[in-house]
Amino acid sequence: MLRTRMTASLLFMAAVCHGQIMEQARRIQAGVLGIDSHNDTAQRLLIENVDIGNRLPDGQVDLPRLRAGGIHVLFFAFCAPDYYPGPEAVRRTLDMRDAMQKVFDKYPDQIELATSARDIERIVGDKKIAAVLTVEGGNQIDNDLAVLRMYRKLGILSMTLTHFRSIDWADSSTDEPKHNGLTEFGKQVVREMNAIGMIVDVSHVSDKTFYDTLEASSKPVIASHSSCRSMSDVPRNMTDDMLRALAKNGGVVGVNFASGFLNQEDGNDLKTRIARRNTIDPKLSGAELDQFAANEMDRKLADHAQAGLATFEDVATCIDHIVKVAGIDHVGIGSDFDGVPSLPRGLEDVSKMPLLTGALLRRGYTEQDIQKIMGGNTLRVIREVVGY
Repeated sequence: MLRTRMTASLLFMAAVCHGQIMEQARRIQAGVLGIDSHNDTAQRLLIENVDIGNRLPDGQVDLPRLRAGGIHVLFFAFCAPDYYPGPEAVRRTLDMRDAMQKVFDKYPDQIELATSARDIERIVGDKKIAAVLTVEGGNQIDNDLAVLRMYRKLGILSMTLTHFRSIDWADSSTDEPKHNGLTEFGKQVVREMNAIGMIVDVSHVSDKTFYDTLEASSKPVIASHSSCRSMSDVPRNMTDDMLRALAKNGGVVGVNFASGFLNQEDGNDLKTRIARRNTIDPKLSGAELDQFAANEMDRKLADHAQAGLATFEDVATCIDHIVKVAGIDHVGIGSDFDGVPSLPRGLEDVSKMPLLTGALLRRGYTEQDIQKIMGGNTLRVIREVVGY
């Protein structure tokens, strides 16, 4: 009987402690800048015509859930799949820019385009979501620096150098190398991005492309949605040497929430999915190509119904590892919401972010540490590259 009472008492104390931590976590999360450096919701805007002004019955991101999760600054990635040839990829990028503009025009009191660090601080201060626009793949400039410059004029602040396939001037981490890293034109792209105030994103690139980029760039770079290869040996993740090199550059890693990036068994499944994706070659254009992409999205969403083995504690462990290797100033959040096959249990959508903050508090992170992880570090890079 005494043992039963002691067990009940311990369980009660644990529940009280958990409740206190979560109350603190929700308070902290509500007050952080809350930057997520990668999500794929723009594809849903274009293909499914979803209305993110209202809470959606599916997916992981909408304006109500962003507010609930304490994410106040979101990088919306414009992704033209690798099977879109150059001119078609440019068209697709502009279509997604148009889809985002419709959201800005419909909900000016809730979300606004941010094109500088000052914009981000002002918009968040006005209790609105600050939208940062990005391009997810160098194929989307069609080998033309003028296209890159015009994207910047349209308010796009960042570009991932490759996506899943190697392109004419850079090797991807998930394709056969063609150039042994960056070509000379690829280095010109990096230098031009530095010159026009556009953030270079090294997620998706091969290891050699990564190191070539750091050598070519005079500004900090980001890995907007990558995690640790020590946890899951997938080529999209970063080795410890890469983490140290990124820290020396002054950059930031946005931790990817994909289960395959956090758990090796999930990672093995992810490798199979990527291999299949890289065989797709519809050889279509215009409306037919767009319909093909819509069908692929339907198939992808059906696959996303399954859960992975990773949990929100694995995300906290990944953050721990990056802090240990690279330092507290070089880690952020890059969830990849609305873009990955499976998510960690406990982080099924953006509204669940306080659970991750609670996990960090239990591991001894201070409120100042969490402010850096949840946006401060990424804002520093924006300020240094884009300007204030």
